[in-house]
Amino acid sequence: MRIAFDVSPLSHERTGVNNYIRGSLAGLAEAARPLGHEIVAFAPTSPTGKRVIPEALAGIDVETKLVRLPGAHYWRTAWSMLGYPPAERFIGKLDALHFSDWMYPPQMRGVRATTIHDVVPLHHPQWTTKRTRSMHGRKYRNAALTCDVVFANSAFTAADFARTLDFPLERVLVAHPGIGDDFSADGPAEDLGGPYLLTVATLEPRKNLGTLVDAFALLADTDLSLVVVGGQGWGEQPELDRPGIVRLGRVSDEELARLYRGTQAVVYPSRFEGFGMPITEAMASGAPVVVSAHESMDEAAGAAAVRADPESPQAIASGILEAITRRDELRAKGIEHARRFSWRKTGEVFLEGYERFA
Repeated sequence: MRIAFDVSPLSHERTGVNNYIRGSLAGLAEAARPLGHEIVAFAPTSPTGKRVIPEALAGIDVETKLVRLPGAHYWRTAWSMLGYPPAERFIGKLDALHFSDWMYPPQMRGVRATTIHDVVPLHHPQWTTKRTRSMHGRKYRNAALTCDVVFANSAFTAADFARTLDFPLERVLVAHPGIGDDFSADGPAEDLGGPYLLTVATLEPRKNLGTLVDAFALLADTDLSLVVVGGQGWGEQPELDRPGIVRLGRVSDEELARLYRGTQAVVYPSRFEGFGMPITEAMASGAPVVVSAHESMDEAAGAAAVRADPESPQAIASGILEAITRRDELRAKGIEHARRFSWRKTGEVFLEGYERFA
């Protein structure tokens, strides 16, 4: 098969979705290339994307077809909505097309597929921007109407998409996120001069960092600090200028792994996720984890995390103290649980879907 895989979001900074796109493409290449399949990573992209995307794809054995387009977002939107010309016009013959988050390009033939990471914009529009609601709403509708197969990052998301968009559940395959090679319990741990808690999230309302900040205030009689890793988001921002809170912004995977290894506990209080990739990354790195009790994170957390009501600072603070007390137990359980997830497995699910619906 000749498989066209949309990598246009990789022109922007690495978020969970972008990490999934890169990791799943690497897993697909690992699974498919030995069997003789061709993979084409394609994107209509900005001049910046023409430079950044190849850097993001370094080390992945795929052909690339990148078309340089100033104002690429508007061209991608117009191309998707117009439904012409077909992707074959600049990719060539294809047997499967897998599109991502920002566009739903037309095609003449072959299996049509996409990945759904969550359906948050439809359920909780207040947690998303107007642009996100518009782009994702159109993408969901097109996927439900035109896709032969849809991949979801969790069984929760699979059921949610099928139910919400009236799409046959048997045509939604679960492709859990893998875990990058940097995230291992073996390796150096970060030393910040004292014990610290760690949270990893873009600063936006759904990630619920305001409640975590309130929970941290309840631990004022400890010597813990709170380290916040993640990019600037949007909407009402948590008060991170309080004593004991250290904001690092975005960091490399290598540095993040060191932070995971050195922390007393990772706290992930999100209100809603498709999966929750930092949960399994932290576990693979040997950190005890406190996770929101929302069911959307059940698969990432398994039985290896302390769960806490995301709307209760008291519950989160108690969960943190419990995780620190149970550190050795949770560390062992987390490392074992994280072994379930690999990008190779993700790629194998993709390949299974393309072949099943060809």
